[in-house]
Amino acid sequence: MGRNTRKRRTPLAAKVVAGAAALAVGGGGLVWANFHASAHEEGPAHHRTRSAAAQVATIDCPDVGQQLSGVPDRARGEVDGELATMDSQITEAYQRLATTRRAQAGDPQFVQNTILGPLKDRRKAIIDRIQLEIDRAGGRADDNLDQLAGCQGRPAEQPQNGDGQDGDGQNGDGQDGDGQDGGGQDGGGQDGGQNQDDNGNGAAGPVADDFIDINDVEPNSRDSENGLAANGDGGSTGTFTTDCGVNENNLFNSDNLIAAPGVDNGAHHVHDYVGNQDNDAFSSDEDLANADTSCRNQGDRSTYYWPVLRLQDGTEEFDANELGGGAEGNVGRILKPAQAELKFVGNQQGDVVAMPKFLRIITGDAKSFTNGDANANSSWSCTGFEDRQVTDKYPLCPEGSQVVRTSNFQSCWDGQNIDSANHRDHMAFVQEDGGCPNGFQAIPQLQVRLVYDIPTPTVENGQVRNPYAVDSFPEQLHKPITDHNDFINVMDEDLMNEVVDCINSGEDCQ
Repeated sequence: MGRNTRKRRTPLAAKVVAGAAALAVGGGGLVWANFHASAHEEGPAHHRTRSAAAQVATIDCPDVGQQLSGVPDRARGEVDGELATMDSQITEAYQRLATTRRAQAGDPQFVQNTILGPLKDRRKAIIDRIQLEIDRAGGRADDNLDQLAGCQGRPAEQPQNGDGQDGDGQNGDGQDGDGQDGGGQDGGGQDGGQNQDDNGNGAAGPVADDFIDINDVEPNSRDSENGLAANGDGGSTGTFTTDCGVNENNLFNSDNLIAAPGVDNGAHHVHDYVGNQDNDAFSSDEDLANADTSCRNQGDRSTYYWPVLRLQDGTEEFDANELGGGAEGNVGRILKPAQAELKFVGNQQGDVVAMPKFLRIITGDAKSFTNGDANANSSWSCTGFEDRQVTDKYPLCPEGSQVVRTSNFQSCWDGQNIDSANHRDHMAFVQEDGGCPNGFQAIPQLQVRLVYDIPTPTVENGQVRNPYAVDSFPEQLHKPITDHNDFINVMDEDLMNEVVDCINSGEDCQ
């Protein structure tokens, strides 16, 4: 597979992460962050096993970006760059956490003193710069942002390896008495020289508990207004479907033009792109407007992108040793969708209005594992079972059924802004009655349905073999709840008007 080959600069922070990540890569570039000891550490395996219960799985940092509002337009570029640097700091700290298990076992204060304490100081310095940049641009920075500098270690909440648990001091669910995940981090098979159960990326996941048989999901049980389709029997009932392919051009990169413009590897995970073919962190609105498109209707140069799915079967992808890919725990064979259905629908309460050009929308939250599920939105299912939707598990589909990822985007716009400081405040979901909150207007709702041919993973004795997983920030451990989807509207005016007319008149167009 190829990737976006546009020449891009690599920030110093990314180079630092690359150097650190290289120390954690082994087995042909596939093993990220062995959870038990760094490559140069030696010693009896049973000592490592006994220390596992005292270790944390990942790093949980408050999301500063989500708390920002009122950032002046002329400061947003600098602020987004600072936030991207904070993400790189977390990646570095997670790598440090995952490659110093021996030191942690010998010193109960190691994580706090060597990893979390210095991380807090670095984050505090960036928060100070963000506040200064906001104030210089004529805004008023929140004085309480300093409270978001500190991070904590957290357990993975379930064992990473079913037979790798140390029986000393653990209860029946694989956790020790003080709530730390014991089995998950040691996984005796991994540390004792058996790598077949770590999926090629140490303990970065996914794990058996991240999967569920679709037959065990209750029909119509997903209770999330974020997932509601906007249209219904009343209001504007038409649809507009745009066909943009399934990334046949192999356009991949680990940038995020919306959340981290101008920052190489701002996502720390790889995206599929359909539609606009000039997608990277350095693409301007002018670049997007003049780019080629994979959409059948050439008036649609919109950007549609989402994190890739990978089958962790030992395959070395084109990015096996690159940032965003194998160097940050995103390993295995990239799976392109068999189908990518992009549909715009209406609103239950009335007509929709045109989206402004270059409107940016992010749905879901790439950091939901540590942020919580307030912004989690994408759901998982199987063909033939789509009345059963789940957000925090990957489905195990029966023979002949395909995996389905669904995202129903926010469809209420504030009527003024194409973006906002936290990339969310300018948009809202419909309310329970299907209408928009006060001050917001209904726009066509984008619904993305991705269908994949994936061999069903085998889950036995608390272990999963040949799992699939969504690419993620390293510290998010490939949890399904971190799935998300991104969109930038680059339809020309005539096509957008056609979309609105079709939806408001009740027609089904494409």
